[in-house]
Amino acid sequence: MSSPSHTDARLILLSPQDNCLIAGARLEAGTQVEIEGERVTLVKTIDLGHKVARAVIRKDEKVLRYGAVIGHVTEDVARGEHLHTHNLESDYIPTYTHDAGHEFVHH
Repeated sequence: MSSPSHTDARLILLSPQDNCLIAGARLEAGTQVEIEGERVTLVKTIDLGHKVARAVIRKDEKVLRYGAVIGHVTEDVARGEHLHTHNLESDYIPTYTHDAGHEFVHH
């Protein structure tokens, strides 16, 4: 039986204050991981080095990485959900995305 604080070893917590975890390996969609004792099934593939929500993050809440604010979410984010340009906006620099067939778009 896992303790409530157990988190999958493939998810890295950089600072105790962080509300995101960093993928230490590519995690395919459908993979089950444990985050602080809760089993979560990943909806999307999470690439190495990408962020996932450590807990529920509500729209406009700040995202902390290394204990520092890196931006805010633009929609509610579930525990284990991918945090990236589709739902995370920098508070410091413009966010640009490049989707196939589209030009760079400022968010």
